[in-house]
Amino acid sequence: MDIAVKYKIISEIINSNDEHVLNAVKSLLKIDDEVDFWEELSTDDRAAIDEGLAQLDKGQFVSQEAVRDEIKKRFNF
Repeated sequence: MDIAVKYKIISEIINSNDEHVLNAVKSLLKIDDEVDFWEELSTDDRAAIDEGLAQLDKGQFVSQEAVRDEIKKRFNF
């Protein structure tokens, strides 16, 4: 198939608002809808992540270097 035809097909898909056509192309190409991982998390997991991000924003964290130094000190590495 000519490359110009491929570009034309891509252009038509990009510019299309026809859900029927887009779903047909998606089905033909065996493209699955991607699920956002956030939607698959439990409410508790989301809350824990949000809490951790808030702590980072407030500067409440321990650096990797500090953890490494603590391990060396505690376990004589």
